[in-house]
Amino acid sequence: MRFFIALEIPKESIKELEGVQAKLKQLIPQVRLTDPEKLHLTLSFIGEQPDNLQEKLAQIIQNAAKDISSFEITPAYIDGFPNIHKPHTIWIGVKGDIDKLLLIRERIKDGLLNLNLNIDERRFTPHIAIAKISNLHIDQRTENLLAFFMTDNFDPFKISSVKLFESIPEHNFHRHNTLAEIKLGGSR
Repeated sequence: MRFFIALEIPKESIKELEGVQAKLKQLIPQVRLTDPEKLHLTLSFIGEQPDNLQEKLAQIIQNAAKDISSFEITPAYIDGFPNIHKPHTIWIGVKGDIDKLLLIRERIKDGLLNLNLNIDERRFTPHIAIAKISNLHIDQRTENLLAFFMTDNFDPFKISSVKLFESIPEHNFHRHNTLAEIKLGGSR
């Protein structure tokens, strides 16, 4: 299975992100928007692993979520990987209860290390990928317009669980299947 661990964006909050995506598509028509049903904030991409690892990964999430109550994050700014000037991915960064989010992320990372799994050592930036693009240079004018998209007052997203997902390749895209949902505070 191809595993990843993420915070799912609540359905009631997706509309705001779709509004940013619509503006982005008008500004840069060649972007490939992330399917709104797949919008999430990845905590750890694990990749291809044996199916029997599923229970151990769910336990890692259970341990990471223990004693952490629900929290809120809010869309705050737009950026890109590797950078906003020549991005392959355009994303929305978040603000809010980032300390809780980072604590969960570090606990998950520690659990994955205990299983001797390779982990991404790059600096973690909490983000929601909203689009992909190839061979684009974003000039200063366009960058300013992108920043303007984020001047709206967004409602905070309430995060109450962490999910283990399976990513299934399907016709040049990936379908996401929820394998486990761990409620924050330690209850399953």
